[in-house]
Amino acid sequence: MESSPLRIKKNKKKKSPKLDKSALVNEIINEQQELKRKKKDKNSVELKPSKKMKKVEQTNGNANNHNETIQNFTINFNNGLKNVSTPVKLNQIPSKKGEIKSSEDSIESGKNMFQWVIDPIKVNTFMEKHWEKKYLHVKRSNPDYYKHLMSITTIDTILKNNDMEYTKNIDITSYVNGERDTKNPSGRAKSSEVWDFYEEGCSIRILNPQTYIPEVYKMDAVIQEYFHCMTGTNVYLTPPNSQGFAPHYDDIEAFVLQVEGKKHWRLYNPRNENEVLPRESSENFDQSEIGSPILDVILEPGDLLYFPRGFIHQANTVPGFYSLHITLSVYQKQSYGDFFEQLVAGAVQETIENDVEFRQGLPLDFHRNLGLVYSDQDNPRRKELIDKIKRMFKKLADNLPIDDAADKIAKNYQHDALPPYLSEEERKLTTFSSDFKVAENGGVEFGTLIEEDSQVKLLKANILRMVTEENAIRLYYHVDNSKVYHDKDPLFLEIDEIDSPSVAMLINEYPNYVTVSELHEESERAVAVAQDLYDCGLLMKKPDSE
Repeated sequence: MESSPLRIKKNKKKKSPKLDKSALVNEIINEQQELKRKKKDKNSVELKPSKKMKKVEQTNGNANNHNETIQNFTINFNNGLKNVSTPVKLNQIPSKKGEIKSSEDSIESGKNMFQWVIDPIKVNTFMEKHWEKKYLHVKRSNPDYYKHLMSITTIDTILKNNDMEYTKNIDITSYVNGERDTKNPSGRAKSSEVWDFYEEGCSIRILNPQTYIPEVYKMDAVIQEYFHCMTGTNVYLTPPNSQGFAPHYDDIEAFVLQVEGKKHWRLYNPRNENEVLPRESSENFDQSEIGSPILDVILEPGDLLYFPRGFIHQANTVPGFYSLHITLSVYQKQSYGDFFEQLVAGAVQETIENDVEFRQGLPLDFHRNLGLVYSDQDNPRRKELIDKIKRMFKKLADNLPIDDAADKIAKNYQHDALPPYLSEEERKLTTFSSDFKVAENGGVEFGTLIEEDSQVKLLKANILRMVTEENAIRLYYHVDNSKVYHDKDPLFLEIDEIDSPSVAMLINEYPNYVTVSELHEESERAVAVAQDLYDCGLLMKKPDSE
């Protein structure tokens, strides 16, 4: 059968009858089990898909004594234990220049890239002993370890070749006599002007280097598959004898990759339990507010420093040496607290819709018994109201939309994520390298035809998220995202309910390939679904010869 190369089109939202989510889940499970049992009869097709997927761009609407529990950890490579970039295992992990081989599983590729960043500590060991607990300092005797990512001359190149704006893309900062000063002019950051600031002792911070530096983008985009969250980087260039930032803590897990030069770092424990794993970054601290450092170290090229969110830090260059480092950041607002914000809000809405008690009006004397003025009073009516509120609150536990809340968090990732990095091997299997031919009459032939016996798989493990929203089934995805954070509105496809088991099968079978005919009992519909997803860039197709 013939299938058009691209059949997904922009579509206006339309009202649909409310979806029965429980029934949908059961349908997906049952259909997947049935499809696995049945042999497909290729001659039994009679029905055609009732509609095609719609591609839609969504518009934006107008611890006590904790310090005693935090331990220190440093690995020194200068003792001869290790002098190489990384143990290379073909087809799985990065080489010493950060090149990654194609892996069947993008999460595994992300883990392997992260392994390269923190080597020689094993990822599982790191996650168990350091993640969100204590810092890690890796001192290597390989100054070229991170050299392939960028250099000081890279900054000059991207300044000259791109329209980089102060505040948006680059900051000029200094920290003198205990005061942080941001010196950003307005408009485009011109190379000569930026280097004048540098010569005057100012630090340069590139806010979105992944937009301009291919190797940094590659590292971020591969690692984001492992952490399943926005993975960002900042680049910091500091002249000799200078400090660009005041002591502070951040709301991210930070990995400092020392690329060139030297920098003197000091870390401090969180000041109290309320500042352990914070959800917001701190203001600038005075030196008198932060106590004594738990780590005082000079990072040299090839060294790594990790510290969890909430750890106060400051750094300055040493006499005679400038410093260039990259800070890789992950896990901003990925806590249980963020999940519960979504969960409780959803539970309240669900309970209001299904329990008339929650829709009854507040008692007339409600505001004369509850509130700040009445908080220290002890009367029977106040106790009665409080007891009723507590009893009603317990009802929320019976209406917790756990999966919906998880989908909302995962949907946000689709908007936050960088576009996926594709190796040459991967690209050859996608619509991004489809054949293009010009006929003698000037016509063109393009696209890859998906057939019943074609084998397909998702582009990446986390390339899309299927959710129910506004009485529709949507596939949020990030294959067309910009390298600039939130430069585009969230992107999604709308699909028919009958096609949702096909998408669920692709998700659940990853990283394995699936024969297209297995996606739906109607082969024509299975082909149509696979063709649309392939043309949208969400699938890879195994070569027919394999």
